[in-house]
Amino acid sequence: MPKRKIKKKRDIEKNYPAKQFVAKLRRLADCIEQDNRFRIQVAGERVCVPPDAVINIEHERENDSEEIEFQIKWQKK
Repeated sequence: MPKRKIKKKRDIEKNYPAKQFVAKLRRLADCIEQDNRFRIQVAGERVCVPPDAVINIEHERENDSEEIEFQIKWQKK
């Protein structure tokens, strides 16, 4: 059995122009509706999100700024 490649910890943010962001959201929504794996490349690394991933929305407020995060979480298999 081949050894699984160990991935380094990673915590990045990638900004996208509105049109690219919308296109990614549409692809994500299509995959969720069809119960398919979602594949995306972020800052040069390919990521595959399984169809059973947990999806949540987080809202943060601090001083004079607010943030909404659409989060998708899953366990490594």
